[in-house]
Amino acid sequence: MGDISLSKAVRSNLLSLQSTASMMAKTQERLATGNKVNSALDNPTNFFTAQGLNSRAGDLNQLMDSMANGIQTLEAADNGLTSITKTLESMQSTLRQARQDKSFQTASYTVGAGLTSAQNISFSGGAIGDTPVDIALGTAAVGATAATYDGGSVDFSAADPDLSGLENETISVNGAVVYTFTDQAAGQKADLLAALDAATGGTTTADATGVHISVADGTNFSIQASDAAVTTATGIAATVATTTDGVAAVAAAAKSVDTLVSEINNNADLKGKVRASNDNGKLRIENQSTQDLDVDGVSSSGAIDGVSTGATSIDGNSVRADLANQFNELRDQLDKLADDASFNGINLLRGDNLKLTFNETGTSTIDIQTKEGASINAANLGVLNIEDKDLDSDTNIDTLLGNLKTALNDVRSQSSTFGSNLSIVQNRQDFTKNMINTLQTGAANLTLADMNEEAANLLALQTRQSLSSSSLSLASQADQSVLQLIR
Repeated sequence: MGDISLSKAVRSNLLSLQSTASMMAKTQERLATGNKVNSALDNPTNFFTAQGLNSRAGDLNQLMDSMANGIQTLEAADNGLTSITKTLESMQSTLRQARQDKSFQTASYTVGAGLTSAQNISFSGGAIGDTPVDIALGTAAVGATAATYDGGSVDFSAADPDLSGLENETISVNGAVVYTFTDQAAGQKADLLAALDAATGGTTTADATGVHISVADGTNFSIQASDAAVTTATGIAATVATTTDGVAAVAAAAKSVDTLVSEINNNADLKGKVRASNDNGKLRIENQSTQDLDVDGVSSSGAIDGVSTGATSIDGNSVRADLANQFNELRDQLDKLADDASFNGINLLRGDNLKLTFNETGTSTIDIQTKEGASINAANLGVLNIEDKDLDSDTNIDTLLGNLKTALNDVRSQSSTFGSNLSIVQNRQDFTKNMINTLQTGAANLTLADMNEEAANLLALQTRQSLSSSSLSLASQADQSVLQLIR
């Protein structure tokens, strides 16, 4: 097929029309896509730069999902710790209620006459245990003991010991002078011994070990020499020497109620376990335990006879026993709360490790876990099950309260740590959102079209296309005038 020849004017208008059509197509593409750079052919630098920025924004956007899950995991752990804290505080309240409760059971017994030291009132069970603690109901007879004084290791056995040079020196008994030495040594020994016999009412002897005085009636006395020289000569001390071994005879007798009260309350094996008091002449016994207290030596009628066994007992404190059960029920909830505080299969309270990545290269991460990876449970917090008897003693309750305080401090410390971790993740999440926005905005600045400008361009091109079409029509009409000449 031969080439078609167009006139210069027609060809020029045709080229202009084709150019306009091409620009309209590109403008329409920009309006349709919203981008002024749709391929590398449009602007290689902007296209590949924007693609890199969008790719990084996409990578960061994928990390946002793990951050969101991480935040929820931390919030689940915080929910568990909050509930555990409230449970521990409830356990504290339970123990404080037990500490304040004094509804211990009591019984009053009549103290019989003629009770002896061989008869006992005996306590077992309760907070005491299986080994009975006996309190004698009477006192044993005590024989008189003579008070004695030994004057030391001075040889006083000679018939006439050397008592010269002691003129005007004295010996006192019970603070009163009973003998004054003269300047004559001979015969003073006998005089001295006789004076001591008269002053003490006892018997005074002298031998190679010094002066010895024995008072048979069980009374005590003091003796003193006036000077060290007298001590050297007689062995009697220059300081006051008081005898303490003289005891008068005491007959056996039944103990009074007040005496029994004092002995029971001061007995180391009963202190804090049993308390006694005088109930209008009766012996009142308080069982300071949650367990039943067995009292032997008491008849079924409530009279203390020192021989009956298995006849009476005093109930334990049921209020404290019930509170012990409440404490254990609350303790069981600690482990259940910890087990249920999981999110998406991760439970930080059971020691799971939560690792979050903050950037697309993986160089910025955080590992979130409990201290040393230990579980938050009752055992690790040092909160153990208790028995009724553990609430018998106020001292023991105070110890349990101390353990709960330590557990609360540990839980609050862990809550603070998780709170700090949560703040880090939330801050990083906000930072990542802003970074994604920055990257996408930067990419858009390189590729997005100005829709107002492109719309104006399209309108201008449409006008140009219309004018080009008209010009082409005019050029064609000029060529048709030649045809008129041929006709």
